[in-house]
Order: sequence, then structure tokens, then C-alpha cells
Amino acid sequence: MRHFFGLVFRWDVDAMDGLPEYMQAWYKVLLDVFDAIENEMAKKERSYRLVYTKEAMKKQVRVYFLEAKWFYTNYTPTLGEYMPLALLTSGYELSAITSLVGMGDVVTKHAFEWLLGDCKILKASQIINRLMNDVASHQFEQKREHVASAVELFMKEHGVSKQETKKELWKRVADAWKDINEAFLHPTAVQVPILMRVLNLSRVIHVLYSDGDNYTHSRTVLRDHLTSLFVSPLPVSHPLRGTQEGTQQDYK
Repeated sequence: MRHFFGLVFRWDVDAMDGLPEYMQAWYKVLLDVFDAIENEMAKKERSYRLVYTKEAMKKQVRVYFLEAKWFYTNYTPTLGEYMPLALLTSGYELSAITSLVGMGDVVTKHAFEWLLGDCKILKASQIINRLMNDVASHQFEQKREHVASAVELFMKEHGVSKQETKKELWKRVADAWKDINEAFLHPTAVQVPILMRVLNLSRVIHVLYSDGDNYTHSRTVLRDHLTSLFVSPLPVSHPLRGTQEGTQQDYK
């Protein structure tokens, strides 16, 4: 495992000898996808965007390795140790940065630097992701062996019941939504289409975890949502097409 994680930092397809065959396949696909995107971005003189994305991927791998180390050494972190790592293992920093790569001129180097800095809206989105995930899925994850979640750690440190713990964690989720709303107050730190990427990631988590673990148990509510979006979508008219967030002009 350590060798595999080291390869991601090297980013070199010729260095994967010694990996199991299934890991070699995954690693090659990872590099091929990034190469294809980088070639496309080079045509538009936007290759710099892949630099930020690769660094975000390496950071993601690093925190996954640390989490795996905790698990295999039976280490139980404090909540203070857990949360900074768990916000990153949520994958939302990587997702937010990756979501900007194919957008148009609305995205600049400043947008990437802003996201990678002390970005309040991104941290709020990570908190929503991590805490809603932990509250909804912690029982199932502990059954299949997993590092302790925010639920177990909060109960242990504060000596309170599971019900009281969930109430407090939901309060923190509500506070995080307030931070997201605040980010949209004018003047905004970056243009609104960039903020929308983070907002939409938070909305996804609300759908997945607001009434249970619909990600793990995807044949329930999530299946219905996907069917309504992709299999039997409702026709939607766009009287102001080209002026709304998320329209094609944001990605050119």
C-alpha cells in the first residue's frame, strides 16, 4: 500500500512495476485520464489547471494513507485529530478543484488559490459532507470495520448519549449552511459560478444523507432521484437560456 501511494506522488507510469495487476490497471487509468484532460486544456492554454488538480489528488491520497494507518494500527484519534483529516477524506476539496478544470474564462488561477487557501465556503461544505455522512452511516461502517466516526468520538469525549451527539452534530451542519449562505453575499470573493460548484456539492450530500444513508442503500430514494433525472426527466424550458448559472456559457 505504501508503494502504491508513493507512485501517485511520482506520477510516472514507468514506475509501477511491483504493484499487483489490479493496482497497475487503476494507476494507469488515473494517469491516462489526467493526460487526456491536460492535452485538451493545453489547446486552450489552460494547462495550469491540471497542476492544481494533480496536487489535490496527491493530497487526497496522503490523507487516505493516514486514515488507513489509523485503522491498521488500531489507533483511535481524538475528535480534534479526526476532523481535519476527515474533512479531507470527504473528497470535497478534490471534487471542488476538479469541477473547475473544464469551465471557461470565469475560472482563473486566483480561483484555485482561493479554494486551496482558508476557504470558508469549502470548509463548510466539507463539514456538511463529513458530519451528515458520519451521522447517517456510522452504524453500518462500524459493522464492517472502519475508523471511528465523529459520532463515536464525540460520545466518548463528552460522555453523552448518541441522541445528544447527533443533535450537536446536526447543529454544526446547520451552522455550516449559514457559512455557505454568507459566501453568496455581495461582493463575493470569486464569481458566482465558482461558488455554485461548492454549493451544488453540498446539495448532493443533503440528498444522500438527510433522511438516512441513501448512498450506501442506493436502491431506495437515490434510485428514484436518478430515474427522474436521467431516465424519465421532466421537460424544462429555459426562457432566459445563456444567463443562468450552469448554462453552457460557463464552460466554454
